[in-house]
Formats: sequence, structure tokens, C-alpha cells
Amino acid sequence: MKSKIPIKNLIFLHILLFFYSLASVCSKMAASYDFLTKGFIVYYGLVLVILAVYALLWQQILKRMPLTVAFANKAVVIIWGIVWGMVLFGESLTPGMVVGSVVIIVGIVLVVSDDE
Repeated sequence: MKSKIPIKNLIFLHILLFFYSLASVCSKMAASYDFLTKGFIVYYGLVLVILAVYALLWQQILKRMPLTVAFANKAVVIIWGIVWGMVLFGESLTPGMVVGSVVIIVGIVLVVSDDE
């Protein structure tokens, strides 16, 4: 069965969600600086820029696909958070994180396949 949602729209959505996940990285980086120091302002400025761009592009996503599909896929940001934590901050992967990630992926597949 062919999906009603063009693959290019899903790719655009996931690129946008990847970009959105960078806001949490910048936020965590900003937290390592004292309040209102240069590093704090730079990283939180990046958070604001990322969120502004995300807000504009999110509206474009919503024009191109059903709201349920877009919001279900938004949960992928949690998985990106786990990846960023491991790669950039040396955090460890726990069995609970793996199970949670699988649940998220299964949930996304169920929502997207139900919407076809």
C-alpha cells in the first residue's frame, strides 16, 4: 500500500526535528555557564534562533501532512536527545532508554500506518 504522505515531506519533517533537537543541546551547553556570561548568552541565543526557525518551518510541515502524523513523529526528538547525550556529553545508554526508543518508534509506525 502506498503512503498518502510523500516521502519528501517525511524527510523534511525529520530533518526539521533533527534541527529542533539541537535546541536541547544548546540549552544544556548554556547551563554550563554562569547566568548572563558570554557563553550563556550565545548558547541561549542559539536556542532562540533554532526555536524561531523551527516554529516557521513547523507551520510548513502542518500544511503538507496531517497533524496526527506530524505530532507522532515529533517524539523522535527524544531519541535524538539520547543520541546527543551519548555523543556530546558522554552519557550512558540504559536498557530503559532502549525500550523507550523502541516504544516511540513502534508508536510512530502505528500512527503513520493507521493514517494511510
